[in-house]
Amino acid sequence: MEISFKSVMKLSALLLCLFAFSFSGQAQEKESYFKVGGAVRFNVFAKSWVENKTQPEFTWDTWRLNVDGSAGGIDLSFEYRFYPTFGTHFIHHGYLGYEINEDLYMKLGVNQVPFGITKYASHSWWFQGQYYVGLEDDYDMGIKFDYTGIDKLDLSFAYYRQAEPEGPTAGGAVTYGNSGPGRYSYDIIPGAGRIGATAVEAHIRELNQVNVRAAYHISDQVEVGLSGQAGGIYNSVLDEAELSTAFAAHVLAGWGKGWSFKGTYINYNYAAKADNGEKLDIVQMGAYGTPYDVAAKANAYAVGIAKSFPVDFGPINSIQAHVDYTLIDKVNEDYADMHHLIPGILISAGPLYTYIDYAMGKNQPWLTPNFGEGLGVGDADAEWMKRLNINFGYYF
Repeated sequence: MEISFKSVMKLSALLLCLFAFSFSGQAQEKESYFKVGGAVRFNVFAKSWVENKTQPEFTWDTWRLNVDGSAGGIDLSFEYRFYPTFGTHFIHHGYLGYEINEDLYMKLGVNQVPFGITKYASHSWWFQGQYYVGLEDDYDMGIKFDYTGIDKLDLSFAYYRQAEPEGPTAGGAVTYGNSGPGRYSYDIIPGAGRIGATAVEAHIRELNQVNVRAAYHISDQVEVGLSGQAGGIYNSVLDEAELSTAFAAHVLAGWGKGWSFKGTYINYNYAAKADNGEKLDIVQMGAYGTPYDVAAKANAYAVGIAKSFPVDFGPINSIQAHVDYTLIDKVNEDYADMHHLIPGILISAGPLYTYIDYAMGKNQPWLTPNFGEGLGVGDADAEWMKRLNINFGYYF
């Protein structure tokens, strides 16, 4: 299905009308402030598929800078990240915010896509498996409205013109506008794809995406929600776009003393065409400077459970034990499914957060001897790959 420029303009006009109409409410005045913060994180890990004296390894995971503030009633939130291990750096988010009235808040710029569980669908450092197909903690460039004027119901509406700007890859030049892989969240990038087992050229990118999310609070401890996403995957050679869709249902629950549960079902269809006009079975996505193949259609099932324990031991004030699991069931029966199982603990000590996770995966692109393999065709005989990962993060 082709998404016309005219339809995009109609949608943009509708959003602008909503924005203008909403100014009839009176926003509360805020005190001006600005705060600069950030984080430094390190990793220590050992991989089951590496059998030499290089294990365990110690790497500098990331360092980041944050600026948050408000002046004249307009808010600012900005975060930029550096990943020395991957040779890349990029914007995480950067937007202007405005409280139109006490029930409606607008964000303009690079902001989190309202889809599924926000902010994270996971308990561990590893996210859940849907992050690796661009459907958890995703950030794009556009405008979002969050509405809380209905009792127990949170609504979000958003329009994203394109994916967030990318940074350099392995020290290379920034390729702004081409949707390269130097980014925080996974997005479709141009280059290659597959039709069956055949590699083909596919100069495609995400364009003109609309998101709607509804979350209902059954109680203070239980939330259920539905999300929908529709947008174009534009082929610059064909100068046309296919309609891509994704749908999600989620539940969040807390109970007892420190128990929590997160569950998500997602169906997605990254409908896209190769440069020859044929539909793709596999698209290419990228983040952290590296691209990899992803099945164009799949169902994702993710569940996670955690238990937090208050602790009074020196600087340590809390320990959380957790288990997260994801199955990505690819629609193409010739492709092998992805499994992602992460048991671990989180130790909180003031500004220091330490994740100790024993990550296991089959066809998980980060848990394989050949980084990036698994989410495309996959291996039906894949064995469980394992990585003990300890992440130390100091946040200020």
